[in-house]
Amino acid sequence: MGFAPVLHSEWIKTRTLRGTAVSLASVFGVTVGVTVLVMATVGRAEADGSEDLLFGAFYAVNFGQVAALSFGTLAFSSEYVHGALRVSLTAVPSRTRFYAAKALVVGVLGSAVGVVTGFTVFLVGQAFLGRYALSLGDPGAVRACVGAGVYLGLMALFAAGLAAVLRSGMAVLSILIPFILIVSFVVGDIATGVAAYFPDRAGQQVLHGDPTGTLGPWAGLAVTAAWAAAALLAGWWCVRRRDA
Repeated sequence: MGFAPVLHSEWIKTRTLRGTAVSLASVFGVTVGVTVLVMATVGRAEADGSEDLLFGAFYAVNFGQVAALSFGTLAFSSEYVHGALRVSLTAVPSRTRFYAAKALVVGVLGSAVGVVTGFTVFLVGQAFLGRYALSLGDPGAVRACVGAGVYLGLMALFAAGLAAVLRSGMAVLSILIPFILIVSFVVGDIATGVAAYFPDRAGQQVLHGDPTGTLGPWAGLAVTAAWAAAALLAGWWCVRRRDA
């Protein structure tokens, strides 16, 4: 079987499975919902004292990335439930082709929904800020909107690679969610230089109007891409070597 039919089958599978469809929709829903809630309640007050209005516009990405991690995790961990992987590999004997197609679908869907989410939260959020509002013509605004989408897609791929290694969605999320939401911030307060290269800290540099530290916006995304690539490579090795 050629790559195109495999890609098409994984596209259909990823979009139609209830868990992955809900988690993908949640990337948009959670991020936009939190943005509206925050901006409608404390938006102007926060903007008045903010040193980086652009970064503040994407505050809700911290919550949306949890949904992105869940999407990437479920896309792969679902293969290890009730012997689904055996069925998939019976249809597609080439494990590399199967793995590449699934990873490509996760990356494309995650990034596409992420870009739509990025532009939406920016435009919706600024509608609440009055004289503090930014526009897409302001420096870094379009870059941040696109970068938010790429960042969310990369985080989904990072989780997908780990799911292929650990074969358990619960294990992956039990590691990544506390790491992203707690450990990264704690370490960041203690060792700023090291934390700058964590996947979340590095990738979110693209959301800043004036990025600080050793990494620029695109260099930061490149670091996150390296984390995702490493996880995907480890996952590919495990899928090739282990029994279904």
